[in-house]
Amino acid sequence: MTDSGSVTIVTQTCVRPERADDFGRWQAETSAVVARFPGFVEQQLLLPNPPLQVDWVILQTFARLEDAQRWLASAERQKRIEEAAPMLVGRDDVHIMRDRERRRTGSVSAVISTRVKPGREAEYRAWERRIAAAQSKARGLEGYRFEPAIPWVQDDFVAFLRFDSEANLNAWLDSPERKKLVEEAQPFTEEFHARIVRTGFDHWFGTSRSTEEGGPAPWKMNMIVLLLLYPIVFLFGFYVQTPWISQALGMPFSVALFSGNVVSTVLLALLVPVLANRMGWWLRPEGAASRWTDAAGAILVVALYAAMLAVFTIFF
Repeated sequence: MTDSGSVTIVTQTCVRPERADDFGRWQAETSAVVARFPGFVEQQLLLPNPPLQVDWVILQTFARLEDAQRWLASAERQKRIEEAAPMLVGRDDVHIMRDRERRRTGSVSAVISTRVKPGREAEYRAWERRIAAAQSKARGLEGYRFEPAIPWVQDDFVAFLRFDSEANLNAWLDSPERKKLVEEAQPFTEEFHARIVRTGFDHWFGTSRSTEEGGPAPWKMNMIVLLLLYPIVFLFGFYVQTPWISQALGMPFSVALFSGNVVSTVLLALLVPVLANRMGWWLRPEGAASRWTDAAGAILVVALYAAMLAVFTIFF
């Protein structure tokens, strides 16, 4: 299955102040290179504007996802990146933004930390560029970011990979190509750790399956959580937290608030899956009527918000 619709590669990079002019010329040359690639549509360059924006931001739009992946993995791009390396400092941050109507939800990420042997950092950065090129071709990749080690603050190099589903993330992590690259890094690395991080409230909504099977949109999950969180916090605070924990027991505000958070978290874990099942028609709409279903569900939830506010205002 291939994705249709345009995609934009968003690259954020931090340039050494004394190399800003050199980077500007490098970027102009790179623009001429990428313009020759099949599927290239346009490029925009956003210059730093401190203090609001300290990075250079490059937006490269391609007609299809496959075209963008071809550029990311190309030898031409890798050569350009190697030439720019002395001008840069800090992280590499790349995101693939799909056409808005086809953008996937329920993303899942992996955080990979690597301890590099002293004096072998240059070899690791060269290896990092190779694995970035390889993973750019992986199915479902939505972006990646490499954070360098910072002396006395962060000993490890950290990579953040974001995929559209756990299945696609695991497929890349377990792929022979990646395993071969990891083996190549062993001579200059000491430790290597990876963990998967699921986004939002996915575990309450049963969205560990792949997003192709229909995971809820994050804004819908947020609305459902708020629909249950507000009455839980209000009622617990009114009947238990204020009169008993704070006043009768004389506990400090920090303890009373913590107890409320514990109760809220436990109750949400029990109640959200139940309501999510009842609201499945809205969380995972099917067919051409999905837009109307989206609107109807949102209106219903907002109406319930208003009803709760009215009840709590009038009767409490």
